[in-house]
Amino acid sequence: MTFTQALQHAPVMLTEGAIIERLRRDSAIKLDPHVLNAGLLYDPAGRRALTNVYRQYLEIGRATDLPMLVCAPTWRANRERQRAAGLADRDVNGDAVRLLRALQAECGPYAGAVHVGGLLGCRGDAYNPAEALDLAAARDFHTPQVQALYAAGVDFLLAATLPAVCEALGLAQALAATGLPYVLSCVVRSTGTWLDGTPIADAIAHIDRAVSPPPSAYFVNCVHPTVFAAALDVATRANPEAARRVVGLQANTSTLSPEELDNRPHLDSAAPERFAADMLAVRLRFGTRVVGGCCGTDDRHLWALAAALR
Repeated sequence: MTFTQALQHAPVMLTEGAIIERLRRDSAIKLDPHVLNAGLLYDPAGRRALTNVYRQYLEIGRATDLPMLVCAPTWRANRERQRAAGLADRDVNGDAVRLLRALQAECGPYAGAVHVGGLLGCRGDAYNPAEALDLAAARDFHTPQVQALYAAGVDFLLAATLPAVCEALGLAQALAATGLPYVLSCVVRSTGTWLDGTPIADAIAHIDRAVSPPPSAYFVNCVHPTVFAAALDVATRANPEAARRVVGLQANTSTLSPEELDNRPHLDSAAPERFAADMLAVRLRFGTRVVGGCCGTDDRHLWALAAALR
């Protein structure tokens, strides 16, 4: 089953839990300040730690026989950041995808249910929409990384933790040009808006009209399930058809705002069972079909979520 077929027909799919945030809290691991976990690809200890986190999540999918989306550790691996990290001569995006393909191959028959994605992020602070690029600048800035991930042979593309519609539009144009299925994932407020203040329903309707082909779907990430539920309630009242395009949630365990969580020195996390219950409530209420974790989650939270789904 292809990614598009799974997205359309699978009753539910898992995504991974936190990766960058987990590794940041490991005292034995040093994330590169520019490319974050992508830099671990070239450090033996860091690569082992990164690989172990992915293996944990893939094992949960295999053991529970749930289709799974896993994304390459490339959220901050754009050309500008690669240069700043001294990695301009490396095929960082390709190496990241090859790591996941190798892990997928270890999964035996379950490998067919694993869909490998290329992950991108905004240029600036993901929690500060004032730093967002305009449409044309975003298209030009992100195209080299989009093309690198396309060349690496990913199954789909995912632009995540997006705070502003203007940069999302430029990203979407670059993603659409590949012909690959792609997903946009934004950060939202409980009031039903993106961080830049654009109502969720308006943002989706605008992007769907402006970009051809439009995104395969929309996700939300880096917020608590209760924030997602409140936001989607507002969006559904405004435009039910647009709200139904939001099919995925990678949620935090904390109810704190994105700004409060950003670079927070101490972990703010809920028990795995509480997280699973909150996520199941979202799924039952809105039919959310792609579910996973973001800040504060680890393999325990994903095990609890997968068990609740089964």
